[in-house]
Amino acid sequence: MLADSFSVLAFKRAIMSSKTIKILLTGLPGCGKTTALMQIVDNLDCEKIAGFYTQEIRKNDTRKGFRWASLDGATGTLAHIDIKGPFRVGKYGVDVAAFEKSVVPILDFKQTDAELFVIDEIGKMECFSEKFVTAVHRLFASDKSVLATVAQKGGGLISEVKNYPGMKLFNLTRQGRDKTIAEILQILSFFKETS
Repeated sequence: MLADSFSVLAFKRAIMSSKTIKILLTGLPGCGKTTALMQIVDNLDCEKIAGFYTQEIRKNDTRKGFRWASLDGATGTLAHIDIKGPFRVGKYGVDVAAFEKSVVPILDFKQTDAELFVIDEIGKMECFSEKFVTAVHRLFASDKSVLATVAQKGGGLISEVKNYPGMKLFNLTRQGRDKTIAEILQILSFFKETS
């Protein structure tokens, strides 16, 4: 417990010198990464925030695909069992073109005054988009702050973002979700105080 508190304090000191926060949330599928991310976003009092999150598309208690939703309310389909094409994860076809048209521009930090960018998720479906990969690389290399979920396993961008300098990686579990959310909110509240 003391080591965890020390880790958060050390991370806060690093933030003070850089004025940038990069936080990743990872964990097994179904552990609640999106739920935790949205609880964090809902508890932030920050108007300068941009990003997107993903949700399941269900019909009659059966998952049919995934949709994306921007923090300003726009929505669209990311992947669905009815989408045909070369980009597939399991039974789901991924609509890369629509994702690039609607979601990737949200991550262009030069086109907004957002101070914090939320990404849910950096996963296999999203990484089919080369434009998404480029946008994420640029965002992580920028002086903007990022709160993102990332798949626990995977190569390419999925593993690369976990190794960015100054990155704080949280491994989310169902049992430790509330504690992790509190730690991240503590870090982000410090960010607000210094911005």
